[in-house]
Amino acid sequence: MATESAPPELPDPETLADTFRVYEVDMSADDGVRYYGEPVAESEQVLHSVAPTFRRRGYRVALKEETGEHVLVARERSLGVDGVPWTNVAFAVLTLLSTLYAGTRWYGLSVTEDPTALLAAWPFAAAALGILAVHEFGHYVMSRHHQVEASLPYFLPFPNLLGTLGAVIRMNDTIPDRKALFDIGVAGPLAGLAATVVVTAVGVTLPPVELSGGLVTHVELGYPLLLQGVAAAMGEPLTYANPLLSPNPVVIGGWVGAFVTFLNLLPVGQLDGAHVARSLFGDRLSAVQIAVPLAMFGLAGYLVAFEGGRAAGVWAFWGLLALVFGRLGSARPVDETGLGPGRWAVGLLTFVLGMLCFVPVPVVITL
Repeated sequence: MATESAPPELPDPETLADTFRVYEVDMSADDGVRYYGEPVAESEQVLHSVAPTFRRRGYRVALKEETGEHVLVARERSLGVDGVPWTNVAFAVLTLLSTLYAGTRWYGLSVTEDPTALLAAWPFAAAALGILAVHEFGHYVMSRHHQVEASLPYFLPFPNLLGTLGAVIRMNDTIPDRKALFDIGVAGPLAGLAATVVVTAVGVTLPPVELSGGLVTHVELGYPLLLQGVAAAMGEPLTYANPLLSPNPVVIGGWVGAFVTFLNLLPVGQLDGAHVARSLFGDRLSAVQIAVPLAMFGLAGYLVAFEGGRAAGVWAFWGLLALVFGRLGSARPVDETGLGPGRWAVGLLTFVLGMLCFVPVPVVITL
């Protein structure tokens, strides 16, 4: 018969006294052990001071205020997956359905006329979701490597022309140092970029589709330098003289990967770019976060002034999001020791690759 292992030994309250003076410990709660006490420093300083002690003993900790009292809530760190992650599965299934439906539009198929057309759109769904999955599992694998508790990916369905808003993972843990923050942050974009290159290379070799009607016939996509370079290397076009011909929808999946990568590398809030920039530049990230929304609004203004407003709404919207994300704050590692030249080189290369995914006018709908 299997027996449950004993929980790891909790830190002695006396070891926390420099920043948090404990007067009561409650071990009876189902959702974690509670250390009630009085902080003798700012909340962030308290957390950064006690987190390594709890981490060494196999716990993650959060500082909260409950019924007027300050409390450190310690929970055992779990790097595995307990049971079937039904929420993740449900969101993945819904996103699969929404991307299949979006794919039917790129293939010029009608689900109302033939419900089985949904299955014919699987190459687009596989391309888009495959890139997103590779991206998020890049984060997940590096989280496991650095023993940072993280969730499996949550795919986000959305009934638009792409069928999804992307995917995210939740990190429920403190980040031990800048190396871990960098590795976790950079792994997703680099893995996603590799998948984007592969998907695009496959997509441009597939035959284009002929569209005679539907909304997608009024959609113009701008292809970033990364996709243009892949197509050129394969000796294949991205545009056609026949206006009814459109690249194979698998190429659209590659476009999704490039666009998502660029947006994720914006250095604001909890986006990947902010994790990478925070690990490289430390607190100087705050100045960068101010510049990002200004750049977005500036680009929108330029498009209004010189491009007839094409795609200006896209960047104005992301300028607003950048303002919100910046207000929500960024991840802060416990150990602020700087990075070595190897990670600096990888980080700068990642941002350069991200810029290859940028195009001033990514999408225009003409009705």
